[in-house]
Amino acid sequence: MQLDLNQFDLDSPQEQEIHSVLQKIATGPELSKDISFAEARAVTSNILDSRINPIRAALFFLALRMKRETDEENRGILSAIKDFTRPVTCMADEVVDIAEPYSGYNRTLTPTPFLPMVLAACGLTTVSHGVVSCSPKFGVTHKQILDAAGVNTNLSLEEAALKADNDGWAYVDQSQFCPKLHALLDLRKLIIKRLPLTTVETVVGPVRGRTKTHLITGYVHKPYPPVYTSLARHSGFDSALIIRGVEGGIVPSLRQSSISYYYHDNEELTEIAHNPEELGIRQENRSVNLPDESWATPTNNKQIAMATAKLGLEALAGVKGPTYDALVYSASLILWHVKKISSIANAASEVRKVLDSGQAQDIIKTA
Repeated sequence: MQLDLNQFDLDSPQEQEIHSVLQKIATGPELSKDISFAEARAVTSNILDSRINPIRAALFFLALRMKRETDEENRGILSAIKDFTRPVTCMADEVVDIAEPYSGYNRTLTPTPFLPMVLAACGLTTVSHGVVSCSPKFGVTHKQILDAAGVNTNLSLEEAALKADNDGWAYVDQSQFCPKLHALLDLRKLIIKRLPLTTVETVVGPVRGRTKTHLITGYVHKPYPPVYTSLARHSGFDSALIIRGVEGGIVPSLRQSSISYYYHDNEELTEIAHNPEELGIRQENRSVNLPDESWATPTNNKQIAMATAKLGLEALAGVKGPTYDALVYSASLILWHVKKISSIANAASEVRKVLDSGQAQDIIKTA
C-alpha cells in the first residue's frame, strides 16, 4: 500500500508540532522525554481532526506507550477526546457508568452487559458504552452481546440518555458520542499493540447524572488503579470503583479474594478486600468459562456472543450458575460503593431478590 503524502502538508503547524513531540518521546528507553499536558492534548486533538499524517499519528501513540505514558500525558489525551465528545445529562440525580475495556473478552463469557438491568432493578440508573470491535484483543464486546440479546445498540446519545431516564439503563456506542475517535479504529487495528487510547477512552463519561456520576471500571495490573483514579477525577467523576476483575473487567474472581480501590469526592484512594464466599458465592472456576478453549479466537465472536447472551438472559430470570453469581458479586460491590446499601453482604441479598423475583428480567423486557 502506498500512502499519498501529498494529502498532508508536512510543513503545517500541526505537522511541525508532532514532529517536535516525536523527537522527544521516540528516542529510546533512556533518552525519551515526557511531554506536557498541553502538548499531548494538542497533538491528540489534531489527530482526531485528521490534521496529522497517520504514520506520525501511529508513532505518537506507540512512542507514548513504549516509554510509558505519564498521568499528564493521559489527561491531555483525555481532554482532547472530551473536546470532541458531546456529553448529555440525564434527569436522574445519579448515574452509574460501566466502563469496561472496549477490546472485549476472548477467554471468558462476561455477564456485565446485563449488569445495568440488574442495577436498574435495584434503583440505580446505569449506562454502559463501547464499540463493536477494537484492538488489541478484538474480543467479544458489550455491543456484540447486547445485539445477540436483541437489544437496540444503535441509539443516538440523546436517545440513550432518554432510555436511561425511562428504563433505568442504556448502552451508547462510541460512534454516537465521539465519532472522530471512533474513526481511528482502523488505524488502531493496523498498529496492533495496546495504546494509551485503550486506557483513556473508557473514562469519557458520555452520559452524566444531574448531581453525581460514578465510574465503575476494572484492572488487572497493580499500577492501574492510580492511573484510572487520575483520569476519573480529571473527567469529573464524583466517585470511582476500580475492581480487580477477570480480563480487566469488573467481575472479580468467583473463587478467591480480590482487592478493589475506590474514592468519593475529594477523598483519597482507598483499598478494600472482598471474598466471594462472604457473599455465599462458591464456584470452582474464577469466571464464566468458554464452553471450549478452541472458541478463543475472533472468528468465533458471534458464537460466543450468542452463548453469553443466552446465559445472561437466563441469569436475569433467576437461573442459578456462574453468570448469576457474577452479576450478584459485581452489582453488590457497586450498590455498596454508591452508598445505596451499607454493606456488600446486604447488597448481595438485595440483588438476589431482584433476580429471583424476575424484576431484572422485566427491566430488559421493557426495552
